[in-house]
Amino acid sequence: MRVGRPIIIVGVIMFIAGIIFHLQGQGVVGPESSFMYSNPEWITYGQEITIIGIIILGIGIGLTVSKRA
Repeated sequence: MRVGRPIIIVGVIMFIAGIIFHLQGQGVVGPESSFMYSNPEWITYGQEITIIGIIILGIGIGLTVSKRA
């Protein structure tokens, strides 16, 4: 059973979402009417979500590699 692939997909989605949230917090992307736009809290939230996404992505890649060995 391929356990690593769905975990990798979740990690990539979280990574991308974190980057988007970070950029919205900085006021780079998104509509100005959004509650995230130019909100310093969302800069931090975006960074945290991105880091968690990278960790999940690493776990998924590790599981995929360990299943092949």
